[in-house]
Amino acid sequence: MLNRRVVLAGMGGLAASTALAPIRARAADEITIGSIVSATGPGAFLGQDIKDGMGLAVEQINDAGGIGGRKINWIAYDSEGQTQKAIAATKRLLTRDRADIIVGGGAMSGIALAMAPMAEAAKVPFISTEGAISIVEPVAERQYIFKSTVDDSLVMGRLDDYFTKKGITKVAMVADTSGFGQAAVAQMKKFTEENNPSWSVMYEGFNPTDTDMMAQLTRVRDSDAEAILCWTVTPAGVVFLKQAQQLGLDKRTLLHSYGFVAPQYMELAGSAADTLQLISVKFPVGDELPDADPMKPVIASLTDAFIERYDRKPNQFVAQAYDAIQLARLGIEGADGDMAKVKDAIESIKGYAGSGGVFNFSPEKHSGLSKNDLVLVSWADGRFHLSDYA
Repeated sequence: MLNRRVVLAGMGGLAASTALAPIRARAADEITIGSIVSATGPGAFLGQDIKDGMGLAVEQINDAGGIGGRKINWIAYDSEGQTQKAIAATKRLLTRDRADIIVGGGAMSGIALAMAPMAEAAKVPFISTEGAISIVEPVAERQYIFKSTVDDSLVMGRLDDYFTKKGITKVAMVADTSGFGQAAVAQMKKFTEENNPSWSVMYEGFNPTDTDMMAQLTRVRDSDAEAILCWTVTPAGVVFLKQAQQLGLDKRTLLHSYGFVAPQYMELAGSAADTLQLISVKFPVGDELPDADPMKPVIASLTDAFIERYDRKPNQFVAQAYDAIQLARLGIEGADGDMAKVKDAIESIKGYAGSGGVFNFSPEKHSGLSKNDLVLVSWADGRFHLSDYA
């Protein structure tokens, strides 16, 4: 059975939940992995998937004898989606809990961005499950920080391929004002300037809690934008879809980023998602991948194990969290258990086929996936389908 203790952050003092195992002294033969999750709060449905993906990986590793014979002591704090609570919990992981490695940044790029300097200062490796490339760059200032998700810059490159196929050169980007959204805006501007100055891009912003985007979308409607890309992980992305449909924008090319690939959102959007394309890792459409794709059996294996353990289907958020724990395992194994060398060992990981893609790290590259790990998907018949493979 799983050898771990999970502490949920409560109001103020990060109190331990009485429904969970009691706190015990750290054993010398354990490896302590600390995590910040958002199992409650506005992003709970994503946070719970991330927490369960990590939990499955920890359980499998411990059931197989641990890492080099040392069991994982997993401590997960619930930030409730609040940055200040995440900061307090991270301090606790680094001081009282003496975590050997941190995995997971609260399911929000803004939280991970706040955690990264703390882990860096403590020289404790931190593998983020969040999206913004600024979490790990510049690498010279983020030597202990890694990421198990795709980069915004890779998404822009994949979009470039897709737009070239479709003959699209005029784009509207509608991004939220969070760290996740604004990091993507910065990457879009950089990509356009450096790689495709022929693109014409207009930008509109919205708050993650907005329930009305008619003003922004009316300006988009009145523009010559051929494709409209929304960038958020919040329910405001459903508002975008419904109001875009009302304004007839679903007759153009509507897209959402990888952070919105969630069945719950598609169901809330209803018919407004009928023409939507989403940039995604391959996990949600693993069964539709070509047989020659190396990811197909890996995705099938995790899917079966997750259904057996949790009695529900996993998604890409489960996958990125599961991969992050496995990357931590590989780093610790590569360092022969010497935690001072784990950073270097993670940088040496090459060709690891995780469930979210094939990972290749280096001292200069702390985000291990590539553009080849991305596809476009659509929603129909209650599930995601592969719509553009390469």
